[in-house]
Amino acid sequence: QVQLVESGGGLVQAGGSLRLSCVASGRTFSNYDMGWFRQAPGKEREFVSGISWSGSTTYYADSVKGRFTISRDNAKNTAYLHMNSLKPEDTAVYSCAGKYQRYGRYSNSRSYDYWGQGTQVTVSS
Repeated sequence: QVQLVESGGGLVQAGGSLRLSCVASGRTFSNYDMGWFRQAPGKEREFVSGISWSGSTTYYADSVKGRFTISRDNAKNTAYLHMNSLKPEDTAVYSCAGKYQRYGRYSNSRSYDYWGQGTQVTVSS
């Protein structure tokens, strides 16, 4: 089992920034590709960003490309999501996820084996 715990969410004004963190425990973090997803009330969970086990490859949803940056520090068992130029439509619960199988699509939530509980991000206008 892998435990993932997110932090860093909060209330921010439109145009502001937040950095989300996801700390993993239970297994070797570097063995897992990581992803960030978000879910707004009444909406489906959507892919935000993904990063390979080494950090060498990253993926972004078109809606966040150029504004969000995903990164990881395997020595700290932590993945990050740096969010800049936040918009009200970014408001959602953000969850991190880990996938052990490297062939799974980053954008498909079914590719992931472990999920955190999520952290709330609210962007006011």
